[in-house]
Amino acid sequence: MARTRLYRGGTLVLEDFPVGDVSGYLADASSVVWLDLYRPGNAEFTEVGQEFGLHELSLEDALHQGQRPKLDRYRTHEFLSAYAVSVAPDSGALSTSEIAVFVTSQALITVRQDDGLAVRDVVARWDQGPDLAGHGVGFLLHGLLDHLVDGHFSAVQQLEDQIEALEDLLFEEGRRQIEIVQRRAYALRKSLVQLRRVVLPMREVVNALMRPGLHVVTEPLVPYYQDVYDHVLRATEWTESLRDMVASVMETNLSVQANRMNLIMKKVTSWAAIIAVPTAITGFYGQNLPYPGFGHQSGFILSTTAIASLSVLLYLVFRRKDWL
Repeated sequence: MARTRLYRGGTLVLEDFPVGDVSGYLADASSVVWLDLYRPGNAEFTEVGQEFGLHELSLEDALHQGQRPKLDRYRTHEFLSAYAVSVAPDSGALSTSEIAVFVTSQALITVRQDDGLAVRDVVARWDQGPDLAGHGVGFLLHGLLDHLVDGHFSAVQQLEDQIEALEDLLFEEGRRQIEIVQRRAYALRKSLVQLRRVVLPMREVVNALMRPGLHVVTEPLVPYYQDVYDHVLRATEWTESLRDMVASVMETNLSVQANRMNLIMKKVTSWAAIIAVPTAITGFYGQNLPYPGFGHQSGFILSTTAIASLSVLLYLVFRRKDWL
């Protein structure tokens, strides 16, 4: 399934026309075309490659998923690989959607294998800036990159919110909370590692696009691409800081766990000391030797009183020291 748009002289003049008509429209030097291919078949993809003169290596990269975000330059076009991301609100799991982009002098071709990219939002972003449409392919590419980078920024924000919520659980009572924090911290750490692999290379991609030799970004578009670059830097730095936050949460969780274990051991030891008192006294009176009160009721009363008094005394002492 394909979606098309035609701009002529900076004005949108046609949408959703057949792919076979692209060549005729591009004969006009003032025309710019956007072609979006959703899960293209091999025959359709080969036809588009021949139509636009796309290099076989870039076609291979577009068909095979798992490319690193990058910008490759060929004689007739540039090939860009990037990712749209989203974060699950409950688990914090990161979902990625790979986007392959071919940039020619008169066309922007996007290739998608899933619905991870919100194409409607990209189109809406283009429609919000009609004054920039006269800058051709650079305008279309900026809208796409701006949308992708904003998605990265939003993902970082959502992950930070989930990490902060995790911090609130650190000092709540209950063994179950410790297990939840540990499980969620590892899940968020995994998401941050995935996000870093997507965000970090985008610095090189956007920076390379702004080089004068590529002739993709015209002078009036430089501030807009610079703004995207700044957002990429902020998202990268934010991701790095969140990794430190997750590591801190995991370390704190282990410390809390160790402290609670020490508290439990302290309580067990204190109760053992209290129980040792009656054990010692009854053991002493159980020896086969005469003792004060031997054979008399007063001896039993004396030993019972000593057990109760010393046990209560130890309990009060341990309680005062917060050992119980």
